[in-house]
Amino acid sequence: MVRKQIRFRGKVQGVGFRYHAKNAASSLGLTGWVRNESDGSVYMEVQGEDVLVERLLLNLNSDTYIDIQNVEIRSIDIVEKENGFSVAY
Repeated sequence: MVRKQIRFRGKVQGVGFRYHAKNAASSLGLTGWVRNESDGSVYMEVQGEDVLVERLLLNLNSDTYIDIQNVEIRSIDIVEKENGFSVAY
């Protein structure tokens, strides 16, 4: 089990990125949340099996309108008893 803090830069706001992330993470059984940042990036915390988090990252750039130019990833502490994946505002 891992938890990753991820910042995406590129064409990631106004293109359905957060909802694509929510649907993809939920379908993989991952937990966490995603939100837009004021600097134009998208910030995500995601938790689950390492291989599934990697699969999520591969899936996120597959949408026609999303164009991820840069990804920053950090490992952070697990959040116990977290349920589901949500879009934060």
